[in-house]
Amino acid sequence: MKKSDLKKAIKNFPKHPNVLGRDRFFSSAVIIPLVKIKGEYYILFQKRAANIRQGGDICFPGGGFEQEVDKNFKQTALREIKEELGIKKKNIKIIGQLDTMVAPMGAIVEIFVGLLKKKTLKNMKIDKAEVEKTILVPVSFFKNKKPKEYTLRNEVKPYNINENGEKEVYFPADKLNLPEVYQKPWGNKRHKVWVYKYKKDVIWGMTSVILKDFIKKY
Repeated sequence: MKKSDLKKAIKNFPKHPNVLGRDRFFSSAVIIPLVKIKGEYYILFQKRAANIRQGGDICFPGGGFEQEVDKNFKQTALREIKEELGIKKKNIKIIGQLDTMVAPMGAIVEIFVGLLKKKTLKNMKIDKAEVEKTILVPVSFFKNKKPKEYTLRNEVKPYNINENGEKEVYFPADKLNLPEVYQKPWGNKRHKVWVYKYKKDVIWGMTSVILKDFIKKY
């Protein structure tokens, strides 16, 4: 490599470093909606409709970044809360953004915090195709209630045996003459999962990770 090539490379370095290979991940944005009721702040959650992906899960309003529509992730979050709950931009004030979350399952989530006007709760128009119901939980509940902690294990599988007993090869480690350890399932990465139970509803997964980080700010 010549010196001129190095100079060219330096010019192409990112001005604002981001997540390497971000285009290979599912990029999304969510809003933690806060609303003040009788002097206490509540978080507005939604329960996903049963017939969609991850149906029945409790989550924050949000969804995937659409490059043709969204100029930035903040716009993604505002668009999604309007589509899912009918909450317009004028009725929510974004007061900040938390750290970017990179989930083990290959998703990147940008997290915003917003203040809702109290009257918004009466004027919501829930999209029943996506949302079964909304749930209000006081912030003090999460502040005072420690979640139960569990551990999940991730394993990389270079192949799989399907329902017909056939071997489906995803990564031909043997043909690539890689060490034997990579020719069978490998890895023992473990990550923690926190579970909150509020009345009959269970909050877990990425939502609980985001929530736990948010509560630490108080």
